[in-house]
Amino acid sequence: MKHPVHRIKPLVRLLAAGFFLSGLALPMAMAQGVYRIVGPDGRVSYSDQPPPASANAQPVAGVSSSGSGGVPLPNELRQAVSRYPATLFTGKDCAPCNSGRNMLNARGIPYTEKTVTSADDIAALQRLSGANTLPLLTLGGQQLKGFSDTEWNQYLDAAGYPKRSVLPSAYRRPAATPLVEAAAAPEAANRNRPAAPAPTPVAPPVSAPGGIRF
Repeated sequence: MKHPVHRIKPLVRLLAAGFFLSGLALPMAMAQGVYRIVGPDGRVSYSDQPPPASANAQPVAGVSSSGSGGVPLPNELRQAVSRYPATLFTGKDCAPCNSGRNMLNARGIPYTEKTVTSADDIAALQRLSGANTLPLLTLGGQQLKGFSDTEWNQYLDAAGYPKRSVLPSAYRRPAATPLVEAAAAPEAANRNRPAAPAPTPVAPPVSAPGGIRF
């Protein structure tokens, strides 16, 4: 099912949100679980937040929503990662990004996460994908714009990723990093450069593609 895509906000609002959230960020004392939630309309979503007691939800066994890598992977998963590495591009206050991230965590997909927050990040995303929708998932050279649990699973299947998590219990996911790393000592001109305008959103296709190519 195709979910709404997230429009990249103007840089001023992104930075304001970043300053506010940075004061709230605290190290996680323990890894969060991932929950599979079925809504009243039958739509399936994933969340790393404990759902209400009345929700039709089940925890996904053996899956954590945080951590870092460095643990040897099973052969089937290692081959898929080697041939079609997964990279997830996300933004702040992006509900579809959270759904996509939680879906990948629930399925046990190793991936690199790149955040899009600065003017340089936005420009790099547009050069990379030719669009401004988030989330963006890449599997090797294939790009999936906007979150769709059905479409993403279809492409992951075609790429050879296991249908269920086979990640070792000691596996920890790497922390998300900016799409464009900030320079250690930027020039004054760069510091005072006007923020890039928010790009015009482009809606993702309504239906999954007829054929899958990598």
